[in-house]
Amino acid sequence: MNVLFVGDIFGRPGKQVASHLIPKIRRERNIDCCIANGENAAGGFGLTETTAQKMFSYGVDVITSGNHIWDRREVETLLIQSDRILRPANYPPGVPGNGYTVIDMGGCAVGVVNLMGRVFLPPIDCPFRVADDIIARLRELTTIILIDFHAEGTSEKIALGWYLDGRVSAVIGTHTHVMTADERILPNGTAYITDVGMTGPHDSVIGVRVDQSIARIMTHVPVKFSPAEENLKFNAVIVDIDEESGKARSIERIIETYHE
Repeated sequence: MNVLFVGDIFGRPGKQVASHLIPKIRRERNIDCCIANGENAAGGFGLTETTAQKMFSYGVDVITSGNHIWDRREVETLLIQSDRILRPANYPPGVPGNGYTVIDMGGCAVGVVNLMGRVFLPPIDCPFRVADDIIARLRELTTIILIDFHAEGTSEKIALGWYLDGRVSAVIGTHTHVMTADERILPNGTAYITDVGMTGPHDSVIGVRVDQSIARIMTHVPVKFSPAEENLKFNAVIVDIDEESGKARSIERIIETYHE
């Protein structure tokens, strides 16, 4: 099974890139399942129903997220209504929505789990212990399990990769919007990358206009952020997974520059 995992889709520019390149890559690379992080897809902040439907129309099967999923009020309804839009599973009990799902991709069940780190992020429940509980349930339904670990600290991401090695098919890092070059198959068969990067404007500060970001940093005065527009790139990985064992055979970084 070939799984395409698309790095954080940022605002209108990111959706523009995704709308052209996801169908193209699905077709050319025989992609069976596509997962994309969409927590910044609506204007750079949060997710709306319109934005989610656009992402599904591009060929995304599951939308994952992170701390910015709550930036739009309407998202609570989306999270309750759809099991293909995820929020981090390690938010405390009672938070709306699902942190994991199992989808049927042509007769093959695929488990997707969304977790969030705690280093430099809100101190929610432990992602390691929550992962233990969810994986135990999912292993009764499928051998193929992919984790979106939305986290700031590289050490925390790497630690989770090693902790889950052999128990899941892939641990894919998101959140920092900067693709890392450390993709590998861990010793027990789990594909790993610290961060899959960002789909959107790369002449920016992680998606935001450069002037706005610098002004915020230098003055500490609130500045309204908006997505940059230049140098649009598509960041993703393709993970080839053995359907019987659930172990990854390969992980490949995809970096494509988009030209209208």
